[in-house]
Amino acid sequence: MSMVVVITENVPPRLRGRLAIWLLEVRAGVYLGDVSKRIREMLWENITVLSETGNVVMAWSTNTESGFEFQTYGENRRIPVDLDGLRLVSFLPVQNQ
Repeated sequence: MSMVVVITENVPPRLRGRLAIWLLEVRAGVYLGDVSKRIREMLWENITVLSETGNVVMAWSTNTESGFEFQTYGENRRIPVDLDGLRLVSFLPVQNQ
């Protein structure tokens, strides 16, 4: 089991309800829990199917150099990048309108 954090933006109520079954919603769109890898992967499947136009980041504790891993879904200026085995976050430029 590992600590999991899920942060959602602009996702449908159906996904929020599904996450609330397994995790505690401590703020609007912020979920915490201690779940197995199998449950975490099942939650990620639900996220990819039900997010529609929203975006989500999921982070969980691991036995790595940084102590955690994360993945993202949906459009966001912050994108994960791998730099010498470390997962970092890069910012895309702002689109001029």
